[in-house]
Amino acid sequence: MTDVRPEHLTATEARAGTTPHVTRVVLGVGLLLVIIAFALILFIAR
Repeated sequence: MTDVRPEHLTATEARAGTTPHVTRVVLGVGLLLVIIAFALILFIAR
């Protein structure tokens, strides 16, 4: 029987890099586009 212990990694070690926060940008741009689209729909529907 081998005496192997499971590795314990930190969050940074587990993802092996940095997080560039692209998700925040994508969500922000998407939200802005949806607001503009609804504003155009309301403006045209009048």
